[in-house]
Amino acid sequence: MSSVSLNTGLLIASIMFFTGFVGVMIRKNIMFMLISVEIMLNAAGLAFVFAGAYHGLADGQVMFLFILTMAAAEVAVGLALLIQIYQKFKTLNSDAASNLRG
Repeated sequence: MSSVSLNTGLLIASIMFFTGFVGVMIRKNIMFMLISVEIMLNAAGLAFVFAGAYHGLADGQVMFLFILTMAAAEVAVGLALLIQIYQKFKTLNSDAASNLRG
């Protein structure tokens, strides 16, 4: 049975998080921004799981369940906002959201 070391796991999680962060910063499409936030949340959960496995505790897996719950709520709210923005402006460009002020 082979296992991944803590450093390797945290490196993978940090690469995933950085990829999601770059996606949020670069993309203008709100749907892709939501996907990037999901990647960031999964990377944080993966880091918790690796840290918990390294210490031999289930705390990381419990935290990952909380992260999944939060991600589900974020998706529900995010998609609701996405539908409203698309109905009002007929685009998913994040620059259109700045016109919501008023």
